[in-house]
Amino acid sequence: MIAEYKVLFDNPLFRSVMDAIEDVVMAIDKETRIVFVNKAYEKAFNVRQDMILGKKLSEIEGDTTAIRVLKEGRPIVHEQEFLRSAKIDSVGVSFPLKAHGDIVGGISIFNNTARYMELAAKLQRSKELNRFLQEQLDAEPVRQCSKEFITVNGRMKQVLGMAVRVAKSGATVLIRGESGVGKEVMARIIHNNSPKSEGPFIRVNCAAIPDNLLESELFGYESGAFTGAKKTGKPGKFELAQNGTIFLDEIGDMDMSMQVKLLRVLQEKEVERIGATKPTKLDVRIVAATNQNLEEMIKEGQFRQDLYYRLNVIEVMIPPLRDRQDDIPVLAHYFIRKQSDEELYVSPEVTNIMLQYDWPGNVRELQNVLEHACIMRNGNRIDVNSLPQYLQPDESIGTIVRTGGNMNLKDMTAVLEKDLIQQALKKYPNRSMAISELGISRSSFYEKVKKYHIDVGDEPEEN
Repeated sequence: MIAEYKVLFDNPLFRSVMDAIEDVVMAIDKETRIVFVNKAYEKAFNVRQDMILGKKLSEIEGDTTAIRVLKEGRPIVHEQEFLRSAKIDSVGVSFPLKAHGDIVGGISIFNNTARYMELAAKLQRSKELNRFLQEQLDAEPVRQCSKEFITVNGRMKQVLGMAVRVAKSGATVLIRGESGVGKEVMARIIHNNSPKSEGPFIRVNCAAIPDNLLESELFGYESGAFTGAKKTGKPGKFELAQNGTIFLDEIGDMDMSMQVKLLRVLQEKEVERIGATKPTKLDVRIVAATNQNLEEMIKEGQFRQDLYYRLNVIEVMIPPLRDRQDDIPVLAHYFIRKQSDEELYVSPEVTNIMLQYDWPGNVRELQNVLEHACIMRNGNRIDVNSLPQYLQPDESIGTIVRTGGNMNLKDMTAVLEKDLIQQALKKYPNRSMAISELGISRSSFYEKVKKYHIDVGDEPEEN
C-alpha cells in the first residue's frame, strides 16, 4: 500500500469514524494483503483487528468481489456473495483505490444479509404500525404522494397533506378545481391512503354518461328490468366499489332527478338495482369532484342544496397551475422524461413562454403541449418552433421571448405593452378603435403613450 493511503488508515480520526460504522470496512493492497479493518469486522468475523492485518484475503476467502475489483478496475455494487471464513452471505460495495492512475489496492464496505432480511421481515409484519408512524410524521403525507402528484409548491403540499389526513377518515370528500388540475389523481391519493386502499377504486364520469343511462350505470339492474337488459342483470358502479372508493367526477353535470336518487344512497348507505325488490347495503367511500360553481348552481336551481351538504363534508381545493408557477419547470421535466429517454434541452425562450402563459387547461394542457413539443423538437432541443402554433409568439412580440432571459417581469411587461399599442395604432384608422381593441381606458391609453414615448401622429381622433 502506498504511503498516501497508509497515512490515512493510521489517522486516529479516520479510524474513529470507521469504527463508528455498523457495516464492515476493509482495505487491501494490490497483493490482496489486508491493511485495514474496522471494529465491525471483529463483530462479524469474531477475529481481532490485529490478528487479521497483513493476511492475504486471497488465501482466506478466495476470489471475492474485493479482489475482483483489483483485476477489473471498476466498482462492484450490491453483489451478494458467500464468505466461507464466516459462513455468511454478505452484500455491499467494493471499489479500487488508485494513485497516479495505477490501481494500488481496494476497499470494501459490506454486511451480513441476514441483518437486512431481519429488518425487512419486521417491516412486513408491521403494516399497521407503519401506517401509524406515517400519520405521526408531518412530512410523510406529502412524501407518500410525491410520485402521484408532482409538486414543489408550498400551497399544493399543504393541500396534499390535508388530503392524506382526510383519507384516514371515512368522510365524503368534494374535490374542487379547474379542468385539468388533477382532481382524479387527488381522488386516487385519498383512496390509496385510506383504510379502504385494498378495495377497488371505481371512477364514474357523470358528464360522459347520458342521463337516461346514468341510473343503470350507478345502481345496476336486475334481469328483465327493461327492454334490452341482460338476462343475468348487471351490478352498478356502487356495488362494484363495495369496500372501496367510488369517484363521482363532474358531479355538477348530474341532472336533478339523479341527484335525488344519489342523495338517498348517501343517506341510507344502500343501493337498489332497477327492478330489484330489496336494497343492497353499501360500505363505500364517496369522493366527488367538480369544476363548476355549485353555490351559484344552487341559487339557479340547478343543484340540490341538501346533496351539496352531503357531498361537501370535507372540501379539497386544488389551485390552478397559474397560481403555482414554481411547479411548471418540475412538471415539464417530468413529462419530457416520460416522452423520451433522451436528454432533451428546453430553450430559455420556451421556459419563458411556459411561465407567462395562463394554462387554462392546467396540468393536462401542459402535458399535451410537451407531448407535441417532444414530437416536433429539433434534434435534442425543444425550441419555440416545437410548440403548438397557439403558443408561438407573434413576430412583433418575439423580442420579448428572445430577450426574456435578460429581462425581469416589469421590463418584459413594458416591452409587450408598447408593442401591442403600436400594433393597434397601425391596424386601426383612429385611436378610439385602437383603444377598444386594447381593452383599456382612454386615460390609461394616453398614460402609456406618454410613458413609452409612442408617436401617435397628428391624425384626427375620429374619421
